[in-house]
Amino acid sequence: MPDSVKYLLDEARIPKAWYNIAADLPVPLPPVIHPGTKRPIGPEDLAPLFPMDLILQEVSTEREIPIPDPVRDIYRLWRPTPLYRARRLEQALDTPARIYYKYEGTSPAGSHKPNTAVAQAFYNKQAGVRRLTTETGAGQWGSALAMACQFFGLECTAYMVKVSFEQKPYRKVMMQTWGAEVIPSPSERTRAGRDILERDPRSPGSLGIAISEAVEDAATHEDTKYSLGSVLNHVLMHQTVIGLEAKQQMEMAGDYPDVVIGSVGGGSNMSGLTFPFLRDKFNGNAVRVVAVEPEACPTLTRGDYLYDFGDTAATTPLLKMYTLGHSFIPPAIHAGGLRYHGDAPLLCLLYHHKYVEAVAYHQHPVFEAAVQFARTEGIIPAPEAAHAIRKAVDEALICKRDGMSRTILFNLSGHGHFDLGAYEAFLAGKLEDYAYPEEQVERAMRELAAIQP
Repeated sequence: MPDSVKYLLDEARIPKAWYNIAADLPVPLPPVIHPGTKRPIGPEDLAPLFPMDLILQEVSTEREIPIPDPVRDIYRLWRPTPLYRARRLEQALDTPARIYYKYEGTSPAGSHKPNTAVAQAFYNKQAGVRRLTTETGAGQWGSALAMACQFFGLECTAYMVKVSFEQKPYRKVMMQTWGAEVIPSPSERTRAGRDILERDPRSPGSLGIAISEAVEDAATHEDTKYSLGSVLNHVLMHQTVIGLEAKQQMEMAGDYPDVVIGSVGGGSNMSGLTFPFLRDKFNGNAVRVVAVEPEACPTLTRGDYLYDFGDTAATTPLLKMYTLGHSFIPPAIHAGGLRYHGDAPLLCLLYHHKYVEAVAYHQHPVFEAAVQFARTEGIIPAPEAAHAIRKAVDEALICKRDGMSRTILFNLSGHGHFDLGAYEAFLAGKLEDYAYPEEQVERAMRELAAIQP
């Protein structure tokens, strides 16, 4: 229909395989390095943390990885997700641009995170694992994994960044309702947490600290594995169901994006939407791909492309990525899911070689776009997802200025129903902008020089 607002796929059109961008990379991905030997790691180095099926996916160069039937069956609870044409937003902006968004907030957990949580829980159950540990920032990932573990009869322990634990109590309640144990991080449960608290008893926590705690917990219990909600290759691959569906839906709309946009914390929702379109770009299509991050955690736009640890306690292998340094402690901004010191190595590689663009915004313009979106389209977006909205609005306004009709597609990765405290602060004029200090970036880069292979 020429005036359609939403484009819906039947359950039969849920993708039957994930897309693995590693098969099509135009430049090789730097290896993951063992911090002790400074040599590339092997599957045996990851075995204490992950089941072998996920390790094999992490290193696979096969273009398609079949989605197991039990995973696809659970996907049917919310997939395929709708693609919307934001016609009311277009009218409000008085723009000739065509704006589309893929809405992942229809999942039971309210975000895109179950796409990989269900897959990871399945493979761990197949491997005989009893319990999964993880970290969570805003609580979206922890909620998704708690739900997935419940579906497969696994126990779940989530280390939640302390500032988010306090800001977003209902995310904690969601996790507990799905049977998870939720621990504010840093905690007394692990040596990593105790070390942080000894140095700073009032530490607000960070994703890096929570990762350290979750990894330590998993590595010290034989029946337990660790689960990560972003950054790693297999996680990004599981999320490509978003982009694969979106391509089908754009065909239904008789359109194709000129620019594809995603907000970035670790890289999973952005990569999930954009990787299938990046394959087209590798083959000569001119589509632009844009990553959007907060000025308070400007990993791509102000970090350096170096090897770094994935966690604060320096227990993980070394990953080549844009980083602010693993000792990064973020400010208590409300986009809790975007407060990670690094980004996915795959996404960083593509940004480094200019296949992907990046931009950073302060909180105020992001929430201005979020409120405008809510008042036109009706959906209150998560603060994380609102970063993508801000960029989509800016692109649409450029189209208005230039008199150009371009097609814009972004990922609305989750709803903001548990983020109303942030909206309350914004509407009351109490939301503060914060730019990460350049001197802290420079100090972190000097410290990282010592660990480069």
